[in-house]
Amino acid sequence: MIGISAKRVTVQVWTLADCFAVSLGIRHVSDHCVPLLNNISKATKRGQFHDYFVTHLPSSSLHPDSRGPISPFHKLPRSASVPHTGEISHSPALLHPLVGRETTVVRIPLRSAKHHFGVATSRGTRPANEDAHQAGVLDIPAFAKRAPRSLTIRRSGASNPPPLENRAADTASGDPQVFYFGIFDGHGGAECSNFLRENLHEYIQCAAAEFELQSSIRQERRSLPGEAGEAGECTKDELEDTESSQQLLPIVQRGNSQRISELERELLDDWRGMVGGYFKRFVPPHFSCLSQKADSTSDAVDDGDRGVTIEEVMEYAFLRADLDFVSAQAAKRDDDVVQADQPLNEDDILYSPSQTRSLKIGGRKRFKGGSTCSVAMISTPTPAPFWHPAAPSSLLISHVGDTRILLCSTTNGLAIPLTSDHHPSSPIEANRLRRYAATFVTDSFGEERMSGLANTRAFGDMQSKRIGVSAEPEIKRIEMGPAEYSFLVLMSDGISGTLQDQEIVDIVKEAKTPDQGARDVVSFATEVTKEGDNATCLVVRLGGWERRLEGGVGSMGTKESREWRRQDATDPRRSRR
Repeated sequence: MIGISAKRVTVQVWTLADCFAVSLGIRHVSDHCVPLLNNISKATKRGQFHDYFVTHLPSSSLHPDSRGPISPFHKLPRSASVPHTGEISHSPALLHPLVGRETTVVRIPLRSAKHHFGVATSRGTRPANEDAHQAGVLDIPAFAKRAPRSLTIRRSGASNPPPLENRAADTASGDPQVFYFGIFDGHGGAECSNFLRENLHEYIQCAAAEFELQSSIRQERRSLPGEAGEAGECTKDELEDTESSQQLLPIVQRGNSQRISELERELLDDWRGMVGGYFKRFVPPHFSCLSQKADSTSDAVDDGDRGVTIEEVMEYAFLRADLDFVSAQAAKRDDDVVQADQPLNEDDILYSPSQTRSLKIGGRKRFKGGSTCSVAMISTPTPAPFWHPAAPSSLLISHVGDTRILLCSTTNGLAIPLTSDHHPSSPIEANRLRRYAATFVTDSFGEERMSGLANTRAFGDMQSKRIGVSAEPEIKRIEMGPAEYSFLVLMSDGISGTLQDQEIVDIVKEAKTPDQGARDVVSFATEVTKEGDNATCLVVRLGGWERRLEGGVGSMGTKESREWRRQDATDPRRSRR
């Protein structure tokens, strides 16, 4: 009975999809739905996105070692203790060292780690909060630049091995954890922003898996100098060539070039066939399939090993997620009278709400709004976490819309904007869309709008896709040196439209923890705003957090202006102006 029902339901799914195909002029829409279903099923099986990070701490830092002596030597004065190295600890009370005190694996929830990450949100005066955010650890290979040989190669006879105390754990791929932070600002509703919060990280993981992305820091299968191996020893020249290639950006990692080309061409064909308009001549800058086509026309030989960059993975994941969301909304027919009279649980198997026959994105009714998106991913080349003062790391920014990301420089304390607003007033965006969107208008507030939209790039907004409102991300990579930056701030336009970049950074400087900094930024923006928009702020601690007040004049540069704004906002005569 169960098998018959499942078979009948499957037939109904493709029949509904084919009806949708006829209405859009697509013959094989079932093939277009397969990547989405595969991605979701893979994401469900993988389940490797966690909202906590894993670290190694010495067992003595959590509890006394049960294998140690009875005397409480761990409570001796600091002058009489020996620092723990993570491998062998010596007791001042004994002449013989303890044998192999192991480190303890600790899971720390990222949302509760107030000293590492903080988030705060406010609805403002809007009827609902359409902002969303996400933070966790991705299970993808590392994309960081390879560390110098002095850090990665342990020569034979090394007497001082590096300490293992408070080091991050490796993921299932064998690389250090890749941290993921995202902020999404919905408009017209929260369906699209919630979809990105729940699924965008899965699209990134699935894209990396389908591309067969390989680690950027893992050594090849050959022994290092001073080590014996089956494949022989790598020479000094080979090591220098490898390190010199790591200095170039973007970093090309190994992947399945043939599979990548097929997926990218299929995605472009889907955009051209389903949406058309702007996407008929759409050229993603990071897609390697286009460069391969250009090389083939010039009689170049494709060696099948071109590699892949993390920028290409992110661009594919963004466009794939946007296409699936728009396709799901186009498949809904909320204006059909017959469909409106159907029971709410008609799409459920045996009227069971836990087993749906089709994948719903954004609710039962067609959602015509959209969402902006800013994602920050941090990868480290060494086991030390990115917030360690001596650890270098690579920061990758993928941005769509008018959400904003800032860095605080440890040297001078200045705010460094990493994103630009995708508005019609931007010359780059205006030139990109002028041939398709001839109706650029200026509203009563003096802001340019295109077809009623303030953002020229966004997820969703299905009615504006043909004129070029796409989710093509603006990608930027920053190589962060040890303690070069103090913290990272992600915010929605409810904050960036009210406060200046330096004001936001200075508010976080005065906070004791990133969590307090996020709450202070949202509180101040909500207090002085005149629009009352949704406000969300994420603060991520970096290596220079403890030195955040040393650069320049600290937080005193905007303290006087912020105090004046607060007094002006609380002035009872303000409403009369």
